[in-house]
Formats: sequence, structure tokens, C-alpha cells
Amino acid sequence: MDRIILLKSNKISKWLVLFTLLMVSHLTSAQEYSLSFQVLNGMDNRPIENVQIVLSPCACGGVTNANGEFSINLAKNTYSVKASFIGYKTVQREVILDQNKRVRLTLEESQEELSAVILSAKKVSERLETPQMGAVQMTAQELIKMPAAMGEVDLLRGMVLLPGINNAGEVSNGLSVRGGSLDQNLLLYDYAPVFNPTHLFGLFSVFTPEAISSSDLYRANIPARYGDRVTSVLDVKVKNPYVDKLKLSGGIGLVSSRLSIETPIIKDKLLLYAGTRGSFTDFLLPIVSERLKKTKARFYDHTIKLLYLPTDKDQISFTNFYSKDFYQLDLISQVQNINAKNNQYDFKTFNNTLNWTHTFNDDSNLRTVLLSSRYTPKTLFPESSNDNVIEYESQINLLSAFSEYSKKINNDLNYYAGVQASRYNIKPGKLDPGNGNSINPVTLDNEVSYEISPYANIEWSPIEQITLSGGLRFNYFSFVGPYTKATFNEDTGDIIDVTEFGKGEKVKSYNALEPRLGANIKLLESTSLKVSYARLNQYLQNIYNATTPLPTSRWKTSDLNIKPQMSDTYSLGVYQNLDDDNLELSVEGYYRSTQNNLTYKPGADFFLEEFLERDVVQANGKAYGVEFSLKKPRGKVNGWINYTYSRSFLKTNAAKLSDRVNNNKWYRSDFDRPHVFNGTLNIESDPYNTWSFNFTAQSGRPYSVANAYYNIEGINVPIFLERNNARLKTYHRLDFSWKVKYSKKVNRRWVGDWTFTVYNLYSRKNPYNRYYSQRIDRGANSSIFLDSPLGSYELTIMNSPLFALTYNFVFD
Repeated sequence: MDRIILLKSNKISKWLVLFTLLMVSHLTSAQEYSLSFQVLNGMDNRPIENVQIVLSPCACGGVTNANGEFSINLAKNTYSVKASFIGYKTVQREVILDQNKRVRLTLEESQEELSAVILSAKKVSERLETPQMGAVQMTAQELIKMPAAMGEVDLLRGMVLLPGINNAGEVSNGLSVRGGSLDQNLLLYDYAPVFNPTHLFGLFSVFTPEAISSSDLYRANIPARYGDRVTSVLDVKVKNPYVDKLKLSGGIGLVSSRLSIETPIIKDKLLLYAGTRGSFTDFLLPIVSERLKKTKARFYDHTIKLLYLPTDKDQISFTNFYSKDFYQLDLISQVQNINAKNNQYDFKTFNNTLNWTHTFNDDSNLRTVLLSSRYTPKTLFPESSNDNVIEYESQINLLSAFSEYSKKINNDLNYYAGVQASRYNIKPGKLDPGNGNSINPVTLDNEVSYEISPYANIEWSPIEQITLSGGLRFNYFSFVGPYTKATFNEDTGDIIDVTEFGKGEKVKSYNALEPRLGANIKLLESTSLKVSYARLNQYLQNIYNATTPLPTSRWKTSDLNIKPQMSDTYSLGVYQNLDDDNLELSVEGYYRSTQNNLTYKPGADFFLEEFLERDVVQANGKAYGVEFSLKKPRGKVNGWINYTYSRSFLKTNAAKLSDRVNNNKWYRSDFDRPHVFNGTLNIESDPYNTWSFNFTAQSGRPYSVANAYYNIEGINVPIFLERNNARLKTYHRLDFSWKVKYSKKVNRRWVGDWTFTVYNLYSRKNPYNRYYSQRIDRGANSSIFLDSPLGSYELTIMNSPLFALTYNFVFD
């Protein structure tokens, strides 16, 4: 019996030992580690929600959350990871899981996607739920589909197809947003301001298409992180080069050609984007217009961005942007007392941005940016009587730095706070007579100013149907010497006293609070109501006496005599998605009042004027309007139609009769357009052909008609008593684009297409301006002005179609 018990005991012990060994082996082999992913958009480094993550050999996975993140616990092993999302290239990667790991995946937009307008469910939801009003985001996909002059996709040309956004005319170098002047818009390119955003008389923007990641236009409730302009902000971001191999893209065209390179320098650590573009169009201009037969124009630009990833929580980037233009006009033969056979313009932009972003955790980060921006316009006057060239040059230098901390507390509450400091150094003008002796050299004193602006913004959703946004920005602005203060005789205008301020000495300071408020009320599942208010101040202004500012226009900071501009903007809008989100309808109304708008006095000549206050006057302004938009973003037939009714007026309050504009009565601003209609239609007939049409029509630009004429020593001189008292003919134009993909191979590395465009398809002769001149021949093609020897002539620039053929390519 004892022997039997002992045998049973030994057998049980053996089973216990075997069971223990098996458990230890199992526990050792089954030790789990955390594997987490973050999926980002390769264009703008933003998280992508609902990305499908599939892992093998475990046959497991899931989808990313709103922050682009997904986590899972797995046993030690080697896993194959596959990340896919509609509209993006699928990414596959092998991960050796022997410790807790965090993996960052970057998805690139698919080149083979049929529809270029891709809106995810999240973006549709954001449009209805965010309290941000008057904001427009234009992606690279939407830009691709827009017909553009000279066969090239262009950001600013795309923007003017949106409601409430116009330019100054056929040849213009900026945007007018909701009736504001061109200098009232802040244009940022990777955080650095751009003071002249166009090439080739406004037909191209300086933003190379391949370099753009995203562009955000704010025209109502402008976020608190932005300041210094009273109408709008256009924030353009340069793409981050998230690539693991060489990628080439670009285009070859009749007017301009471009090339972009993306490549890793140190794998997963140091990455490079470099893009350049050039144009030589002198031979094409006489074809466009007989008026331009003596006109010359050429430009080039480049964008370089270095991205360094030292850790998984730090990202450092450096962006350099350079742009240079040269063109020659014979439309103006005399400036002040300089007699020139033509006018030549040479202007450059040189910007640099250093950006460091540190992520503390998934919900908070700190961004610090240092930037510099330099704009140097130069005008050349080749003298008629000899080979001497007179040069006039001015310059804007901006140095700025800001640091901003942002945190997402939960899905219903987030905020950011920061501070920005800036220094402006403006060189108003320097005239170099060369080797001539008919003109004296002139150098105006530099204008130096400083600005410090702390700011904060909070977004809160107290209940599901309501989202609130509140922001506050404080500005302290100081103008310092050297500066000469002059006192004038009120009757004669002569200088009677002068006070000198030394270098760095405080001359004048201004401070202001800028509240920004917004609210969104979700009325129904697909309908929302938004209201907003914003106050903004502007300390840098541009003064010009032509509709389109030439490089001879004058930039000016606020000082003792010129006060900063200030605006108050009120907005109300209704937004609705129809037909299962296949149609987007919106109606926005706005009212903006402004103070201290800078304009020129009657008969002003501020070219190289030391005391600019003698030639300018500040005016109150008001602008109001209603914008209707209907958009179909998806499908083989897609596009949008927009209609805007808007008005824009100015009114001076000058005491002296000679300083008054329109006798201190309200008058139309240069950017008053009561009616504007835009329509864009894209037809994707098959995977290889895309047809695009764009039609625009708007009320003609205001201009001044002479009220009478006076004969002085046999010369009839027009007399202007009112400003902008007439309007040019209605402007309308049709553009066409045909894009052809010629290869049927799906998985090819080289992707190319031909784009054929026609700008001004039916040869509309839209008037650029009207002017008066002596009528030598009564039979000349002009209108008789008041039955006098004066003739009223209409000037058109683009009076025939512009044809262009461009080959675009991507090698990946």
C-alpha cells in the first residue's frame, strides 16, 4: 500500500513539474508589448482619422482615432503593417516588436484618384460644427481642377473664384476680400509675410503649386494668432517632405517651367524639398496685345525646405523663399520730372522661416518660429536723351518671432496661447541719378517700429449643439527715430518748425485690444447657424494712386500723423449639406466698419515726399454684402456656383477744402463690386480626360470721370471734382482647360499629363481703365468729352484668348 501511494505521489510530482515548466514557457513566450501608430497626411502633417490598420500574422488591427492614432498590445514577434485610406497610397512596413514601440506612418495622396476634390466625413462635419466663420481652405486637389492663365495651376487665381474675393482688375497683384484694399490682407508663406504675391502682371502668384501643402483664408472671425491686417489673412503652408525615396515633379510650358525635388538626406531624420520656377515671356506679349509690343516680362522663384526629426517628439524645419521679377512698360513715360523712354521694374522677395515644434504628449505641443521677410522693389528710368539709367529703390525688412502653446483638454475644450514680437525697418525711397546731372540724389530716412502682441484663444462646446470660440489679442506698437517732425502753415502749407528725434528715440506708441468671438449653433443634423465678431488693427499700410499698386507705391508705418487702421467686422451665416452631403449650400452676410483708411489727397504726388502727411488723408470706411455658394464636391461632374452682392465705400473728414475727397461725402472705393458671379464646372468623362470651365462676371470697377475741362494756354485740362463717380463696363470672361492622362499603366513611377488651357475663350475686351487725351484726329476711336477737343479713351490689356500647353509630371 505504501509503495502504491509513493508511486502515485511521484507521478503527481512529475505532472506538477511538467505543468510548471509549460506555464513558465508560455508566460515567457506570451509577454506582450504596446504597439502604437500615428498616421499623418504627407502634404500638411495633419492627423488622418479612420485609417485602416491591418497587421499580420495575427490577422488583427483597427482604425485610427481623431488624432490619427491606434494602439494594440501584441506578443513579441515580427509584424507586417498595412495602412490604407481612400484617396491615399497604401503604406506597408515591417515592425520588429521586442519592446514598446510607437510608429509614425505618412500617407501620400494618390495620383490615380479620379476625383481631385476628396472630402472625408470628418471635413464635412467640421464645416458644420466648427465655430470658425468666413474660413476657406483650398487643397492642392481643388487647385488642380481650376483653369488658369498660361496653363499653370495658381492659388490666387483659384481664390478669386470664391465668394467675396476679387482682384483689382485684369492686371492686378493681390486680392481684395469683401471690398477691402489690397494691403489690408495678410499673406503668409510658411509664416513669413509676402508683400507682393504675384508674377507677370498678376497672372501668376509667387506660390509654386508643387510647394503648397494647404492654404487657409480667414475673412470674418480671424483667429487670435493672426494680427496686423484689418480685412483677411491668407495662410499658405509649404509641404513637409515626408519621403523615403527621391520624388520629382514639375511642368514644362510655353510661359513658365518648374521642377520640384523631394528626397531624404538622412533616412527618417533629415529630409529636403526644393522647387524652382522660371518664365521668359517677352516673345508672347505682342501676341496677347498690340499695346504690349514693347513690353518685357520675366520672373523666377524658388522654395527650399529642410525638415529635421531629431526625436519622435521634435520637428525642426527651415524654409527659404526667393522671388524676382523684371518687367518693362511703355504705358507711363514720365514720373515726376524724370523723362524716360520707358519704365522698368525690378522687385525681389527674400524670406526665411525657422520652425521648431515640440510635442509634450498627444494633446499638447509648443511651436516656436523665427522669421525674416525682405521686399525690395526697384524702378529703373532709362533716360530718353542718353544711355543713363536713373534708379529708385525702397525696401521693407521684417524680423519677427513667436511662441505658441496649444492643448486639447478633451473633445469639448481646447485652447492656445502665445506671444509675438516684430521689428519693421522700412526704407521709404532712395533715388540714384547714375551718371546724369539733371536729377539730384535723394535718400529718405528709415522708418523703424516695434510691435509686441500676446494672444490667447479658447474653443468650448458646452452642449452637443453649441460650439463657442473666444480669442483676445493685445497689441503694443512703438514708432521710433530717426524721425523729423514738421509743423506746417495751415494757409500756405510751408514748413514753419522742425523737431528732430534721434535713433531709437520713442516718437509715438499705440496699444489696442482685439477681441474675437464666434458661435456655432447646430439647428439640424445637416444645418448650422454661425455668428461672429472680430476687431483688428493695422500698423503697416500701402499708399498708391493707381488701382494696381506698382513698385513705386509707398509703404508706411503708423507715426505721429498717420494713425493705425482699425476694423470691426460682424458676420452671420447659414450652412446646410443636402442630398446625403453631395451638395453644400451656404449663405453668409457681413458688415465691416473701418477707421483711418489711408488714401491720397486730390492732386497728390508722394513720390520721394519726405513729409507724406502732406499728400495723404485718412478716411472712414464701410463694407457690407451677402454671399451665396452652392458646391458639388464629388462625382464625375462637380464644381460650384457663387454669387455675391457687396458694397464698399470711403468717406474723409478733412477740415481743409483742398484735403477733402468728394467733399467729405461717401464715395465708392476702388474695390466696390455690387454684383459678382463665379461658376466652375469639371467634367471627368473617363479616367484619362478632364474638362474644366470657369466663368466669371462682375460689375465694372469704379473710376473717376472728369466733371469739366479748362483751357490753359491752349491745352485742354480735365477737372476732377468727384472720385470714382463712374463705373467701367461689366467684366466677364470664360476660361477652359483640358487635362489628358495618356498612360493606362496603373502602377507606374512616372505619371504625366498634358494640360491645354485657354484664358478669355471668347476674346472679351474687358476695359482696364479710361483716360483722357487731346484729340488730334476727330475720327479717332474715342468718345468726345463734353464736345471738347479732349477724347475719352478706353484701355484694354487682355483683349484676345491666351493659349497655353503644359506638360506636368511626377516621378516617385
